[in-house]
Amino acid sequence: MAGLRFDLRDLPPEAAALRTDLRAFLAEAGRHWSPMVRAYSWMGFDREFSREVGRRGWIGMTWPGAYGGGERSALERYVVLEEMLAAGAPVGAHWIGDRQSGPLILRLGTEEQRREFLPRIVSGELAFAIGLSEPDSGSDLASLRTRAEKVPGGWRINGRKVWTTNAHRCDFMIALLRTAPAPDPKAKHQGLSQFLVDCRSSGITIRPILDLVGEEGFNEITFDDVFVPDSLLVGQEGNGWEQATAELAFERAGPERYLSSLPLLTAALDDLRAEPAAAETVGRLLARAGTLREMSLAVAGMLQDGKTPAREAALVKDVGNDYEQALPETLRDLFDPARTPPEVQEMQRIMTMVARSYSLRGGTREILRGIIARQLGLR
Repeated sequence: MAGLRFDLRDLPPEAAALRTDLRAFLAEAGRHWSPMVRAYSWMGFDREFSREVGRRGWIGMTWPGAYGGGERSALERYVVLEEMLAAGAPVGAHWIGDRQSGPLILRLGTEEQRREFLPRIVSGELAFAIGLSEPDSGSDLASLRTRAEKVPGGWRINGRKVWTTNAHRCDFMIALLRTAPAPDPKAKHQGLSQFLVDCRSSGITIRPILDLVGEEGFNEITFDDVFVPDSLLVGQEGNGWEQATAELAFERAGPERYLSSLPLLTAALDDLRAEPAAAETVGRLLARAGTLREMSLAVAGMLQDGKTPAREAALVKDVGNDYEQALPETLRDLFDPARTPPEVQEMQRIMTMVARSYSLRGGTREILRGIIARQLGLR
């Protein structure tokens, strides 16, 4: 059984100038971002910010120019991602479309779907949600029960999805649905298909689920005889499981799997430098971030080479989640209430609660460690 491999990568020469442009833009755009905005990181939702990012060519950077893309490298795109995350930018209105929905359409969509959706994602006009998880399914995604029944001209959907981040604000979702019964209980992954679903379709009810901070980030979606035309089937009918699991490699591979808490660390550094007792802990946090960055950058390089590094991405996400969940509480123990600015303390408070979700989104620890163990021949 092959092991896991992370080949070190150098950023392209264009990266330095790109990073300079990004930092100047984010310094200006972020002058008035509150601690709440920065604490929510890539889950924050701001359509006007996403439109401006699109105008600057920083969405769909690797896609073909025929669909509005920038035809740049995956490593240049990586620079954009890590700068946005380090600043705590509210990128949620374009994040899912840029990260996985757009690449899925580009790879498996029809030409009509590519021309309809991709330019609107690139411009920051079209926001996507992820329609995977369901009530009572837990981490057993293949056990989903939301059905798409064939009817003249399309499909009729009935069922529920849950934990759909920002669905109440989004335009479309790519939903994984059951289009045929599983042949037997051990083959639940068969008979699944993916569809582009308009979140404002008749028959869709979206109920917000409050998080610990009181924000309406997550949602439960009920489908009651929702019609989806044949033209919005993505890829091959019945091939949804393979498509969705390949899509998860994009979801788990990015720097958001270890950088979600970084804005707190950078905001606190100036004050922590004045605390000699904090030096060792901060040094360890920065060293771990550097190691995770090299691993994440290696995964980005694999994607650029046309590979599907699902197992390496799973490891980055698992180890990265441990890091970004522990960081807010680690820093709390170092803060001096008399010295640490109130806005930094507020960011720490919010992030401590938000971080509880980090090890759920994109696959739970149990699922990820099962994937890693199989690759290492341990199960």
